[in-house]
Amino acid sequence: MAEKVDILFINPGNRRQIYQDLGDEFCGIEPPVFAGLFATYVRQKGVSAALIDGPALNLSAKQIAQQAIDDYTPTLVVIVVYGQQPSASTQNMTASGLIARHIKEGNSSIKIMMTGTHPAALPKRTLNEESVDFVCSGEGPITILQTFNILNSGNNNYLDVPDLWWLSNNEILYSQVKAPLISDLDNEMPNVAWDLMPMNRYRSHNWHAFDHLNDRSYASIHTSLGCPYKCSFCCINAPFGKSSYRMWRPESVIKEIDFLVENHGVKNIKFVDEMFVLNKRHVNGICDLLIEREYNVNIWAYARVDTVQDEFLDKLKAAGINWLCLGIESASDYVRDGAEKQYKNRDLLNVVRRIQDAGIYIIGNYIFGLPDDSFERMQETLDLSLEINSEFANYYSAMAYPGSPLYIAATKNGLELPMSWHQFSQHSYDTLPLSNEFCSAADILEFRDNAWSTYFTSDNYKRMVEKKFGKDVLDHIDRMVSIPLARKIVEEKNNNNV
Repeated sequence: MAEKVDILFINPGNRRQIYQDLGDEFCGIEPPVFAGLFATYVRQKGVSAALIDGPALNLSAKQIAQQAIDDYTPTLVVIVVYGQQPSASTQNMTASGLIARHIKEGNSSIKIMMTGTHPAALPKRTLNEESVDFVCSGEGPITILQTFNILNSGNNNYLDVPDLWWLSNNEILYSQVKAPLISDLDNEMPNVAWDLMPMNRYRSHNWHAFDHLNDRSYASIHTSLGCPYKCSFCCINAPFGKSSYRMWRPESVIKEIDFLVENHGVKNIKFVDEMFVLNKRHVNGICDLLIEREYNVNIWAYARVDTVQDEFLDKLKAAGINWLCLGIESASDYVRDGAEKQYKNRDLLNVVRRIQDAGIYIIGNYIFGLPDDSFERMQETLDLSLEINSEFANYYSAMAYPGSPLYIAATKNGLELPMSWHQFSQHSYDTLPLSNEFCSAADILEFRDNAWSTYFTSDNYKRMVEKKFGKDVLDHIDRMVSIPLARKIVEEKNNNNV
């Protein structure tokens, strides 16, 4: 018999469509922390909740829809569209749309809402194109709860529900009321609803566990929401309506970590915050509590080159924060300034060495194809990454994600954008990055893939990995590099050149 539940949250995704054949050995599986936070919020208001995590359970869109219909009788289904990294919401919209369509085909009376970065960036288009009844253009929890309350009461008057878009007699309506951002995070969303999730299914990124590849037990949590910066390629503030930065108290964060370690034996933890190493009191407070616990945890977090201070480093390492992810983006000051990253390469190299001297590993993030990038500047970025020789590196092609300044500029200038949302995935077969005046999309993508191969097969990198992590990790990387990523636009370019 189906379980009666007030709100059913769904985490959408299609791992094969997004990541091709990278497989379980190399990819992480991320818990849907926003869905878990929203579930906690409504539960605290007396509303029951359930959650289906499609990617973790490796379910197809049709299987997710069937489970929603057969196993639950929800008043409201909420498809929470986020991704494994802050800008990766849009790539999951293809799967999200299929899930909504299959639910409506199976039971048209079920009411469906979409929320998340992409729906918040394009609410009207989402409502117009997808088989949903509601779209949330804001943070989410307040809108979700008030929409449920109205559905539950049966009065169908949504005009006062903040951040809500809905259909009425085939007309798109918007409440024009803006919800305040939740300020009391510690009391209103004190934790993630872990009891609704398949905890044994989550797995850390491969590099995160280079010290212990045999234990990739994993969870991710927020210690803050939002980001005060305004990088041109970033869309993460779309649900918040502005640049913002709100924090949980260190005591709330450590309570969450206590639960994960003591109840689920979690070894590897990601701080999802777009910028963890920022507020001195916040960082030191969390580190002090972790040091007191003496947990054998392995944590990674995001930082900026211009926020990493010497006083943080020893404490971060002592707390088990063994990896910092730096958004380096480009070697070119000219390109980087356009991305709102104003520092010099000498500052960057200095910070990198100080972090590594503290015993903390670095994953460097680089972007090829930002608006002022040329072949020469992309090569400079690759050369810089080889000089840095961090313990891992991510290479991205510039994407005009909905909700980012790049997207606004690209649409204004008539640049070619993906026809299907999953083409915003960095790893998909038919991905379509942004072109610029110097390089085509195929040029940029081909350069990115060649750069990735160059980095992970370089002798300098391989010697460093074997020295720091051992032969098993080096063999693991060799297996990773041996898996080719097929690319439609690169194949077409090369075929045309034959």
